[in-house]
Amino acid sequence: MKPSMMFAASLFALATPATAQERPDLPPDPVVARVLDTHPMVEAAGADVDAARADARMLKKGPHEVILSGSYIRRSVDREGDFDEFDGTVSRAFRLPGKARLDREAGSLGIEEADNNREDARHQTALMLMNAWHDWLLAGALARNDMAAVANYERLLGAVERRVELRDAARLDAEQARSELALAKTRLANSESDLRAARARLRATFPDLPLPDAPLPPATPELPHAGLDRLHDLVIERSHEIRAAEFRADRFDVLGRRALRDRTADPSFGVRLFSERGGAERGTGVVFSMPLGGGYRSAAADKAVAEASRARLELVNTRREVMATADADLSNAATRFAAWQASAEAVRGAESAANLSHRGYAGGVTDLSDLLYIDRQAIAARREEIAARIAALRAIMKLRVDSHDIWAPDEKQSDATPQGS
Repeated sequence: MKPSMMFAASLFALATPATAQERPDLPPDPVVARVLDTHPMVEAAGADVDAARADARMLKKGPHEVILSGSYIRRSVDREGDFDEFDGTVSRAFRLPGKARLDREAGSLGIEEADNNREDARHQTALMLMNAWHDWLLAGALARNDMAAVANYERLLGAVERRVELRDAARLDAEQARSELALAKTRLANSESDLRAARARLRATFPDLPLPDAPLPPATPELPHAGLDRLHDLVIERSHEIRAAEFRADRFDVLGRRALRDRTADPSFGVRLFSERGGAERGTGVVFSMPLGGGYRSAAADKAVAEASRARLELVNTRREVMATADADLSNAATRFAAWQASAEAVRGAESAANLSHRGYAGGVTDLSDLLYIDRQAIAARREEIAARIAALRAIMKLRVDSHDIWAPDEKQSDATPQGS
């Protein structure tokens, strides 16, 4: 075994009942956590958090800085001579009462918004991994099923050809069996192509995820212990998308109030030193300046208030979207699980009929054409059961991922409620 395959096998060996891995056909939770945390989309969102922290420091300090200005003049006066004159001013603007507090509040809310956006990016990446992994499981299960069908038809063709040699069967029977074998090989070729494509997509999207040579057989679908209804509620309660929208709306509310206050400009105070007529006149004074607000500041305030209103409406829309996702997840998990149960029952009936027909053909009771027809039904039933099994596993898994019941950091300590929400 190659070293890389040995490493992958050792990682997947972690997914045992001893480590409470609920589904052995999934990658181990520690591996998933590492892959998600190092995904470019998650790390980019982490960079946004760093930017929000820097922005909060900027807002805390304020935009005003000490300004140093000065001038030097060489003056010539008739019949008096030349004089060196200079002046210097040190000044700084100061935020009016209440502005600094609003700036600090906006910075803090910006950090919370960015942090929840990062967690939502991790959640979206987990959904990408979940879908890509289940595509691989589906392709692998279909390929194994088609491989078993090919082996079954090869055995059947050998038995039919032996009967033809013994003149116990017509050559037409051998041609029918050979045709079914060719169709089975076609299905196998297509499923193996799908398997390679699914693996390639998974490898390209998550290159740091170690993969075994082939996917494990898909697990038996089971309803979550927490209950579908409880997970449905947790999709909404733990939604980082809603939290980010709440913090965003609160931040724009603060920025709107800040813009209204900024209609009155901040004053500047400073000290001026000057020397004139070569030092004959010297002085020290206090300087004051203040911009007179006009239409620009009023329009900026109106814009900020409108943006705050838009952020509140976007929050309403986000809540509706998350509630729709939760409802769809709940419905999909329940119906897909029921569909898989029905398909599993169909497989049991089809396989029982196939076994009876094979025994009947061996005993000379069943015609080959009837046997091949029943076999085709059994193969179709097994393929439908595989598709229904993966669909049920995927639907239940999506509900668990969306509710942060799996592949997510502990949510127990992350129930902070944004101000003003």
